[in-house]
Amino acid sequence: MAGCRGSLCCCCRWCCCCGERETRTPEELTILGETQEEEDEILPRKDYESLDYDRCINDPYLEVLETMDNKKGRRYEVVKWMVVFAIGVCTGLVGLFVDFFVRLFTQLKFGVVQTSVEECSQKGCLALSLLELLGFNLTFVFLASLLVLIEPVAAGSGIPEVKCYLNGVKVPGIVRLRTLLCKVLGVLFSVAGGLFVGKEGPMIHSGSVVGAGLPQFQSISLRKIQFNFPYFRSDRDKRDFVSAGAAAGVAAAFGAPIGGTLFSLEEGSSFWNQGLTWKVLFCSMSATFTLNFFRSGIQFGSWGSFQLPGLLNFGEFKCSDSDKKCHLWTAMDLGFFVVMGVIGGLLGATFNCLNKRLAKYRMRNVHPKPKLVRVLESLLVSLVTTVVVFVASMVLGECRQMSSSSQIGNDSFQLQVTEDVNSSIKTFFCPNDTYNDMATLFFNPQESAILQLFHQDGTFSPVTLASFFILYFLLACWTYGVSVPSGLFVPSLLCGAAFGRLVANVLKSYIGLGHIYSGTFALIGAAAFLGGVVRMTISLTVILIESTNEITYGLPIMVTLMVAKWTGDFFNKGIYDIHVGLRGVPLLEWETEVEMDKLRASDIMEPNLTYVYPHTRIQSLVSILRTTVHHAFPVVTENRGNEKEFMKGNQLISNNIKFKKSSILTRAGEQRKRSQSMKSYPSSELRNMCDEHIASEEPAEKEDLLQQMLERRYTPYPNLYPDQSPSEDWTMEERFRPLTFHGLILRSQLVTLLVRGVCYSESQSSASQPRLSYAEMAEDYPRYPDIHDLDLTLLNPRMIVDVTPYMNPSPFTVSPNTHVSQVFNLFRTMGLRHLPVVNAVGEIVGIVTRHNLTSEFLQARLRQHYQTI
Repeated sequence: MAGCRGSLCCCCRWCCCCGERETRTPEELTILGETQEEEDEILPRKDYESLDYDRCINDPYLEVLETMDNKKGRRYEVVKWMVVFAIGVCTGLVGLFVDFFVRLFTQLKFGVVQTSVEECSQKGCLALSLLELLGFNLTFVFLASLLVLIEPVAAGSGIPEVKCYLNGVKVPGIVRLRTLLCKVLGVLFSVAGGLFVGKEGPMIHSGSVVGAGLPQFQSISLRKIQFNFPYFRSDRDKRDFVSAGAAAGVAAAFGAPIGGTLFSLEEGSSFWNQGLTWKVLFCSMSATFTLNFFRSGIQFGSWGSFQLPGLLNFGEFKCSDSDKKCHLWTAMDLGFFVVMGVIGGLLGATFNCLNKRLAKYRMRNVHPKPKLVRVLESLLVSLVTTVVVFVASMVLGECRQMSSSSQIGNDSFQLQVTEDVNSSIKTFFCPNDTYNDMATLFFNPQESAILQLFHQDGTFSPVTLASFFILYFLLACWTYGVSVPSGLFVPSLLCGAAFGRLVANVLKSYIGLGHIYSGTFALIGAAAFLGGVVRMTISLTVILIESTNEITYGLPIMVTLMVAKWTGDFFNKGIYDIHVGLRGVPLLEWETEVEMDKLRASDIMEPNLTYVYPHTRIQSLVSILRTTVHHAFPVVTENRGNEKEFMKGNQLISNNIKFKKSSILTRAGEQRKRSQSMKSYPSSELRNMCDEHIASEEPAEKEDLLQQMLERRYTPYPNLYPDQSPSEDWTMEERFRPLTFHGLILRSQLVTLLVRGVCYSESQSSASQPRLSYAEMAEDYPRYPDIHDLDLTLLNPRMIVDVTPYMNPSPFTVSPNTHVSQVFNLFRTMGLRHLPVVNAVGEIVGIVTRHNLTSEFLQARLRQHYQTI
């Protein structure tokens, strides 16, 4: 990567500029990735590394291609399908593990608390029941917080981090085995601890970790367990498997394989190929099948019945056979759905705004303090949540009459759903034949509470629904962001379902619309609020349709989600995009604004380049790698006159000049090669062409060679040696002299060459340098050695490294006059990491990285553009 780094001190190859934050302009702050204190906005940081989605077509990779044939290609494809199937099965098993223990812990907690409440309601010892509930919840939340201390990346839902990874940003530790273990165990305890969080969101992160780690057959956490599996050793392959794992996580959470595939396409993968679609769908199906098979067998004792496709089950929406006037929804209801979508978008925007302010407060006042403070905050949230739930159920709950009629379908699955709904009714603090509507919502697992709002034949009072919505809204907003693994899907669905049920009650009781089916309005309310929070459209529509098994809900759900998204986008971004921005991740949007086309590649590129030569001494390479943090370096040669004379005096300079001359392709030279191969043809025209001799004489030397050699600025490659640093009296032209571009080489490749001793001495030919295979170059993936861990005593600083076999000689390049929209589309659609800017004569003039394409950077450059007009 090119460009100045650091927050307050910026050093590049030729200059070093330091300054205080107070003296920087807003444009400089934007470019450097700092915080504008006036606007309190967090700008993209430059310490995030990009992923290598573009293939490096170097000599080791070409050797692999030479040995590849159709048979090996088909074998490779079969292995990929097998790995995709294994990812789906493992993700389903992870979901089964989470569901089993969440149910176990929840039943244990609610069983003890329910018995205690029933006894203490008569004896007057409800304080003891509250202490018992607090004991369970605080213990579980404390364990979840400890796991997050072990691996901080395990906090939250993980969807923002997965989105960043699939966008091309490497978030440290996001797909490690330790992250998976802390995530899975942590979400167990956070959900069982009564926090207003869901386990469905973390399933997406868990599936992504499985997708990233399983194809590698090794782990950083378990270094001793390694298999000889040379496949899929690149960021490109890992990205595909992470996409499949994320889709499998959605499929396991909601029983929606098609929705999972669309989620990975819409929210996750920025660089999609058509061949990946079928594999991702197959992986999602595998996860759904695995989870469905085991859950149906464990809960119903009927193996192979496939009655529980996902962790979250919405049940079947069906009117009672006795109610002939009932319809799931009518055309007139669409108007109410649109209004609910607008309200859901407003509520979602409010939720996101409050959560953003809370997150900023945590960043300023909680995160800088010792880690124990984060644990205390989690315990405080758990304490407040438990007390609010207990007191609200006791004080605000109303005793409602149990319905005599039950909504029973013809199939065993609907019968089971109805029995689950009726069995989850809580009679806390209420006489016989009545139930406490507030306790029914609070003292049940969230999935059971959603089923209550969707399918309960009895009614919930408007006061209860409004109180429940307000309390759940505020507590869920406070909870999302604490140091525990936490999902947001189910809390949003439950909050929105209460809102929808409240609307149905108002329309029924006060307006007199008796045809309304309350379950439909609860579902639409859940979709409206969830859409207003996360701002997903296509994937969320399909997920909800698959979860309800009712295709007729497609139109109202889609309309509601679109309206909610448009309304929410008018005020702020989705919750996941907000948290991505708070982390300062340089996430690239789908396209740039139209106004940005006033800029060219030359306006946004970084001209301060740290480069290497085709043949460079080890001393120079170590100096470059240790004094910069760039992740790639252009391989260049310099353009100077009298190169033939300089080739006589220095073998290192001679090797570089020879490489430049051999790599430059001219029309005359190429035609001469073709002519040599055409001499055997009988055509007289071809023979005449071959007989033509094209002479290319060097122009006569008119300047004194001795005078040129006395002046350092005319010496080619003056910075091959670190001790020959540029002089302070050099002009701008001397510092930024013309450089012929030959390719790109990554930092990881250079360090690998140094670690493995790939070099030759000046007295030898470059052909004597050891050659590394593709497998040897990728052996340390994804944790390549660090230059600071290199033992310099094992290296001879005078040895020379020929980097040409290992560089990428054909990266994507753009002209300095290319419009920003073209640069952006090429960079994003091809999944690039670096984009060199090369002028008309093949000289590199700058480089474009991800940070040069963020909206904040482009806005700053656009302001500078207006100032210069």
